Amino acid sequence: MDCPCCSGKSYEECCKPYHTGEKHAPTAEALMRSRFSAFAIPNGKYLMETTFPPKRKYHNTEDLQEWGEINEWTKLEIIHKPSVSKVEFKAFYTDEEGNKQLHHELSKFKMIQNQWFYVSGEFLE
Repeated sequence: MDCPCCSGKSYEECCKPYHTGEKHAPTAEALMRSRFSAFAIPNGKYLMETTFPPKRKYHNTEDLQEWGEINEWTKLEIIHKPSVSKVEFKAFYTDEEGNKQLHHELSKFKMIQNQWFYVSGEFLE
């Protein structure tokens, strides 16, 4: 199966090792891609585990899982990487009512003990 993150690689050689805990994403972009794939699969547990620990209180695994399940995640475009800890992207999806949607965000990431975490995002457009 092609990886949902649109890397052009198979899921097995791209995001799956991160989702299973076999490896940690080596860059903020790799974590961002793996999180998009986790919405597409879906894998709410991975999304929660890769959220910056102090920010987890604002999320819950069930909601993250449901957000992945009710939408069809169709495409990811990396727009810009202004720094090693920021990634601008566009995530395309179809919502539960069949409407095409675009999520455009500048995400901030932080590395703690050689592991990247999603900290926050600024919505664009």
